[in-house]
Amino acid sequence: MRCSPFRATVCGLVLVAGLQLLYLGLLPGLGPGGGGKGRRERPRPRPGPEPGARVEGDAGRLALGVGQLEPSGRYRLYPDVTGRRGPGFGPGLGLGLTLSLGLATHASPNNLHHLPGLARRWQGPISLALFASDSDLPETLQVLQLLDRHCPGVRELVTVTLVTPASLVPPLTVPRAPALRGGDERGGVRDTEAEAEPELWPLCRRALEPVYRLRARYANYGLPNASYPGNLLRNAARRALPARYVAVVDVDMLPSGGLHRRLLRLLDTGAQPANTVYVLPAFEMRRSRRLPAGKAELQRLYQVGEVRPFYGELCPRCQAPTNYSRWINLKPGPNAGLSVAYTLGWIDPWEPFYVGPSSVPPYDERFEQYGFNRISQACELHVAGFLFAVLDDAFLVHKGFKVPGEFHAQKDEENRSNRALFRQFKQELKLKYPESARRC
Repeated sequence: MRCSPFRATVCGLVLVAGLQLLYLGLLPGLGPGGGGKGRRERPRPRPGPEPGARVEGDAGRLALGVGQLEPSGRYRLYPDVTGRRGPGFGPGLGLGLTLSLGLATHASPNNLHHLPGLARRWQGPISLALFASDSDLPETLQVLQLLDRHCPGVRELVTVTLVTPASLVPPLTVPRAPALRGGDERGGVRDTEAEAEPELWPLCRRALEPVYRLRARYANYGLPNASYPGNLLRNAARRALPARYVAVVDVDMLPSGGLHRRLLRLLDTGAQPANTVYVLPAFEMRRSRRLPAGKAELQRLYQVGEVRPFYGELCPRCQAPTNYSRWINLKPGPNAGLSVAYTLGWIDPWEPFYVGPSSVPPYDERFEQYGFNRISQACELHVAGFLFAVLDDAFLVHKGFKVPGEFHAQKDEENRSNRALFRQFKQELKLKYPESARRC
């Protein structure tokens, strides 16, 4: 029997549809029972990252790689351990390959609780060099993952260089820490008041619980079976910042409100001499007080004794050249911007915190533990021809008065040893800068 053209067309379409169904039935997970309640699709294996490579979009996972030995061979550095930061620290900042300004800091694991508040107050790129010894490495790796996952200020702004003794070799990759549940799922830092003291969300506070256990184990620089290489850490944090200017501060020093934004306006004018560093007057305040957001509030607290110069009891001479009485009585400028209030030469034993160009000399990494680590670098800046310009409306605050009883038992012995090294260091500067008439 002859088939009409219409019937032939229908038969052809049915045949094509049948072949398509047969083909789909042969694909894994898409045949009968391939979706919904049936057999799941088996994911195709994908190659993992190379050791130490970045893991894009995988919050909280660490990729350490094999690390890098520093020149002395005593320490190993693991740059960018959270594995997602490029030179601009992520697309959310809208930054190019070179930053205008960043903040470099350092810490041992027992001081990591300061990091979320520092990120909130600075509100710009931060490079943290974190030192961990064999006894605290597991908790340190766990805390890094939890902070990266549950504290958005940390996740968005901070890149971490892990530093360990050379003999300690962590795993190339670290298993993901269990996610925290319960409480406020937003995590991060609560913006209670613009530029005011940060309050951590519950999940971010819970992420710090291992840190509080470490704080009970040891204090300050009294690390078990390890020396704290403070100047090596400062240099490592600086190298991780591709910035024209860097503020080098300790992790427990919080900047005045809006400082990153205001410094950018000052530095981007392009009129700054290359041999100038910008001093941030440093204060310490009674722990029970709320951090001042601006200078007017700081002045009121200073007048009633709730705020005093940093190291005011431990080493008044170490900060006295800042000239606090002059600075605290400066009248506000005609506009909201920062400006240089006055310029100073260096006087022994001044150890100012500052914002400086990337060209400043590195810290001498022989200074470890306590004493003369920042003084030595300030001394070299002076011999190398740098000037110290004190900013009129910028400052740092340490929460809590510094008192003698809070230091570790070996502090005085470390100070004596580093004092002898400092004498040698000053002699070496004469050979390093033979044309300079300046001396420490």
